[in-house]
Amino acid sequence: MGKKSKVIAESHFRLVHPAAFASPIVDTHTHLASTFEAYRHKYPAGDYTTVYDFVRGLYVPAGVKEIVDVWCEAPVRQLWREFADSALTDEDRRDKWGGLGYWFVMGVHPHEAKLYTDAVEADIIEAMGHPRCVGWGEMGLDYHYDNSPRPVQQEVFARQLRCAVRLNKPLTIHTREADEDTERILKAEVPKDHKIHIHCFTDSPAFAQRLLDWFPNLYIGITGVITYSSNTDTSTTVRNMFAPSSSTPPRLRIVLETDAPYMVPAPIYNAPALATPEAKGKKLPLCHSGMVPWTAGFVADLLPPAEGEDVGWDAARVMSVARENARAVYGV
Repeated sequence: MGKKSKVIAESHFRLVHPAAFASPIVDTHTHLASTFEAYRHKYPAGDYTTVYDFVRGLYVPAGVKEIVDVWCEAPVRQLWREFADSALTDEDRRDKWGGLGYWFVMGVHPHEAKLYTDAVEADIIEAMGHPRCVGWGEMGLDYHYDNSPRPVQQEVFARQLRCAVRLNKPLTIHTREADEDTERILKAEVPKDHKIHIHCFTDSPAFAQRLLDWFPNLYIGITGVITYSSNTDTSTTVRNMFAPSSSTPPRLRIVLETDAPYMVPAPIYNAPALATPEAKGKKLPLCHSGMVPWTAGFVADLLPPAEGEDVGWDAARVMSVARENARAVYGV
């Protein structure tokens, strides 16, 4: 007999969290093309044959209202134009996207900084003029993998920041194990009041606090990685937003994101649909925007009741606050 598949059946992949009925999902950082490609790889005979089928079949029923899609390759993937142009009108968003609001940002990831050229920059600047474009990124520094030399990462990061600031575009920042240089470059190149999203934050809480103190319109991006036992810094960063010793007034300065297809939130395996004998012990092969509420629920458990309130936080309340923050950063 052959080995049993460890990949969960597609029928168990359609999950809906009750909180999505109270506060629609806004995913501020997802890689939709990569997520759909991962789905087709894992489920070659799956139900969804186009990205639009995929969104209408999985995202919309799960309560996803808006997504910010991230294009961060060099050279620029020209597929971005098909997605963005297909979301220009209310009619297209209704017919193709099932009513979901499609937005995007574009930049060059630090892994690919060595491939950044004048031509790549020109393509990004062209995309910045598209009506569905809401920011520049993701860009930044990644000293964990060092896929591009650090001096090149720093040069390309600063160059992209200058372009984005000149165009008054919100910033989507990737930083990993590069606290000192990320902070130095941001403070040198970006006005204090600029809108900033620090994507998938996993670095030190002290670093996060310095950024929050310096940039009043900066928000910390929270993905499913906050739910992993190997990562305590992100939870501490969130708790510190309400700590009595915090240097800023108590306020949940986060946006919720998936970074799909990566980082399935761990609490999702407690969902009833995944507690069946057929699903037990199997792993979801990818994340998608409909999984945001499980991350929100984990965040809610970290937070104290607001001052003067007896009622604590729940997933829907976290999602509601994060949605307002997404409006503040990206206008979505």
